[in-house]
Amino acid sequence: MKYVDFKKFTDENGAQPIYLFEGEEVYFREKGEALLKARFLQEPTLDYAAFDGNALKGDKIKALTDALRCFPFVSERRVVRVTEFYPTDKDFETYVQPLFDDPPKDSILIISNGGKGKSGSAALAKKNNVTFVDCARSDEETIKKWIYLTCKRAGLYADGVTCGKLAAYCAFDMSRISKETEKLLGYCESSGVERLTDEIVEELVYPDAEYKIYELANALARKNYSIYMRVIKDLSTRGYNETSLLSSLASYFKGLYETSLCKGGDKEVAAALGIKEYAARKNREQAAKFGKETLLELYNAVYGAISDIKCGIITPPSALKTVTAKLFFEKE
Repeated sequence: MKYVDFKKFTDENGAQPIYLFEGEEVYFREKGEALLKARFLQEPTLDYAAFDGNALKGDKIKALTDALRCFPFVSERRVVRVTEFYPTDKDFETYVQPLFDDPPKDSILIISNGGKGKSGSAALAKKNNVTFVDCARSDEETIKKWIYLTCKRAGLYADGVTCGKLAAYCAFDMSRISKETEKLLGYCESSGVERLTDEIVEELVYPDAEYKIYELANALARKNYSIYMRVIKDLSTRGYNETSLLSSLASYFKGLYETSLCKGGDKEVAAALGIKEYAARKNREQAAKFGKETLLELYNAVYGAISDIKCGIITPPSALKTVTAKLFFEKE
């Protein structure tokens, strides 16, 4: 299951013997463990144990299995957590399989892994009695659903558009999204507001610099000079000087150009460029607005200005003005 469905699953099904939180999103893995501990662990000092999976090889795995077979002293369940645990097929069969086939009724095993492990590692997600929670980097819909459900549990309504705006402003970084959502919930509660709106998000959440560069490119694609200058002015008040702004634009246009050269859908482009599928989709949409030739011209213009700055041919403020004039006022 996706992490966004985990709380509901726990509400409906109670404690399960083995949980596997697997994926790159540390926020989801930590929150999943915290939820289980809050529900079923009343005395962490006596009824909780943690292990580093990298140290559990061969018969050292017995320390983990022995900890799970201990009865809880005070808590409803004894909770044992192991991180980055990737036993080989042989070690799993020798030391762990009996525990998975017939897990203790008074204990919970939490496995928190950033990935699936190397070739030859046991496929833990497919083993008996394992509740698998997918904590991979989230796509746009998953993050929007998380924001929606979090607001709903707090008695606040937020539609899909507003959830999407909040996610985009935070560049789809779950750590920042969680903090900004908590801030917005506090504001709405203190203000007696029952609906989260775009206006509230725009007022209280400052867009991530990555999103501002996206806005800048959008303004350029539409040839909207006033919005382009407004975004530049906004970024300049947030620590961006002319050189860093040009560098960000060059990097952005380079990414769009590389995207335009890739074949296949979002998944194939994401794999080829090493980015998230959501980023691949947005890059493809943005690249289509310009076209390959135009993107290459834009990148060359910005990169050329950066080179001139480094060579002392032109000052950074003049370079930005020159690039802006070239992008907006030369022939299309």
